[in-house]
Amino acid sequence: MTDAEMPPGLRDAVERLEALTGRPRSGTADGHARWELYRAALAVDAARPALLAAVSAEPDGALAAGVVGEVLERVPRAERGTWVGALAPAVRAFCARRADELGTLEDLRSGTGATGPGPVEGWSDWLQLRIAAEVSDPAVLRALAEAGRTKRIRRTAAEALG
Repeated sequence: MTDAEMPPGLRDAVERLEALTGRPRSGTADGHARWELYRAALAVDAARPALLAAVSAEPDGALAAGVVGEVLERVPRAERGTWVGALAPAVRAFCARRADELGTLEDLRSGTGATGPGPVEGWSDWLQLRIAAEVSDPAVLRALAEAGRTKRIRRTAAEALG
């Protein structure tokens, strides 16, 4: 895609991101160049509205999903649905699951989440490993030490138990 072929909404968002990040205009019609711009924008809180506009207009679904995947851990829980909803339905599932997993992780960190054999089995490897490394609740760690999907998860949970 050339700059002239870039959708107007994307072109506007990219121009705002370039201004907010201080990056010079650099042929952002190329997906790799846009990815670098988006990554730079992740570090600038004031760039989030323009980044959301760019994701909404981004024709490369994988690129948009990659940006949203990076954003999810940086925004408050209440904003995650907006970011996931900005994605095309065909590429939304992974980010929707990750947003839910982050909510589960946050609940368990704060002690408000429930655990047991059922939930542990439904958790992804990513979530199980993050919980084993970041949650201090002995019941949660015991459940992972016993029923974690991989040896690494079970070992990490067992080590965290002490």
